[in-house]
Amino acid sequence: MISFFPPIRVLWRRNRYIPPRHHDKAKEADHMQTTLTMEMPTLDGCCTKGPGYATPLDAMSGPREKLLYVTCLYTGTGREKPDYLATVDADPSSSSYSKVIHRLPVPYIGDELHHSGWNSCSSCYGDSSAQRRFLVLPSLVSGRIYVVDTQKNPRAPSLHKVVEPADIVQKTGLSYPHTAHCLASGDILVSCLGDKDGNAEGNGFLLLDSEFNVKGRWEKPGHSPAFGYDFWYQPRHKTMISSSWGAPLAFTKGFNLQHVSDGLYGRHLFVYSWPDGELKQTLDLGNTGLIPLEIRFLHDPSKDIGFVGCALASTMVRFSKTQDGSWNHEVAISVKSLKVQNWILPEMPGLITDFLISLDDRFLYFSNWLHGDIRQYNIEDPKNPVLTGQVWVGGLFQKGSPVVAVTDDGQPYQSDVPEVQGHHLRGGPQMIQLSLDGKRLYVTNSLFSAWDCQFYPELKEKGSHMLQIDVNSEKGGMAINPNFFVDFEAEPDGPALAHEMRYPGGDCTSDIWI
Repeated sequence: MISFFPPIRVLWRRNRYIPPRHHDKAKEADHMQTTLTMEMPTLDGCCTKGPGYATPLDAMSGPREKLLYVTCLYTGTGREKPDYLATVDADPSSSSYSKVIHRLPVPYIGDELHHSGWNSCSSCYGDSSAQRRFLVLPSLVSGRIYVVDTQKNPRAPSLHKVVEPADIVQKTGLSYPHTAHCLASGDILVSCLGDKDGNAEGNGFLLLDSEFNVKGRWEKPGHSPAFGYDFWYQPRHKTMISSSWGAPLAFTKGFNLQHVSDGLYGRHLFVYSWPDGELKQTLDLGNTGLIPLEIRFLHDPSKDIGFVGCALASTMVRFSKTQDGSWNHEVAISVKSLKVQNWILPEMPGLITDFLISLDDRFLYFSNWLHGDIRQYNIEDPKNPVLTGQVWVGGLFQKGSPVVAVTDDGQPYQSDVPEVQGHHLRGGPQMIQLSLDGKRLYVTNSLFSAWDCQFYPELKEKGSHMLQIDVNSEKGGMAINPNFFVDFEAEPDGPALAHEMRYPGGDCTSDIWI
């Protein structure tokens, strides 16, 4: 395994390390693992000092995932049932492998469960009193935030607390909660996309304490972003950067291209000082950065480089810090729109809706929800990503669809998407989650219920599915695992939409190192 992390000597402060002045890059991965083993006792690969892992590389040697928690919803499907958290068995030795083994319904109908985050993660590694116990589930439409206890019975989580939208609105004016990240202080930070009426001008960042009580807004007064969505913080650079989807009053009704021209969707990144919440810089990504969604820094906490996936522009934009301390950006990867026939537009964007970075910062993965492919890029040189893998798992122009793509010389074609265990693959790849060791990529296909029904109406009728992609984490390359298929069409209350996935022990999109 190639590593970009300096080897660790002996000095640890919370989650920080002091690198030596010189090191042998060829030996640094082995040196790091040896040092970690000698200095920090582990249990099943997980550090005993606090929750999570001391470093991203240490996390890669953690235990294999056996369970996945998946947010599932009936909101927007016409089925008057509550959304729920599904527990999926991912242990190949289990008799219930690749099956839903538990469902935790929430108490209300119409929430739109979406993303999730932990009350504590590797950012709290230095705190021996902290525990990764509670999964935080913001409801994107209703504004509720559910807190789920995963410790009492990991295979059958239970509801611990409900943070009601009225409390959030009264104390902060915020609504439409999306991304939740734990902080080293024990607080939880949640991005919110608008006010209770769906106006983007009311968005900002909600701060919950360790008991999930509303503390207030995180950002300083007058320093809210123009739009809200995802965020990531990199404490050593005293920076948090957030992205911008759009106004809830627009996107909750489905996607209307005119709303982009009307200024109801974002194209900016917002750079904040960390941890004090002062808006320092706004990066205008322009037309090559329309609708920037998921945002990640490299996992190495010393790095000042990150990426954001821009959905409508279908680009991966890289951002980095300059010598004067400001931040710049440039397009790192661009997915070409395809000429198509029998669709609503003459050209179809890939629509990059999710991406992640492996814990060793070697590979970047993203999903093209409309085109139907997942891509893997080697980013050992972040300025020059190299495509190393691609797999087709759905999309609008797959064989059997009325939509066809057209080559530059006018020849029609369609993507060849295989069946898995006799199942036609519905929709397109959306949320992705990588195993700690980087060898398995899990995929679901629901984006947002209103958009699912608009672009893939089959999902409303037949529900989602989850796939597992086998990954070559050394040389690159991907292939569908034919032994894993979770069919949400067969759920007891009817076909359900499946969105984000989490492991009980954390993953590369939940944990941040300080």
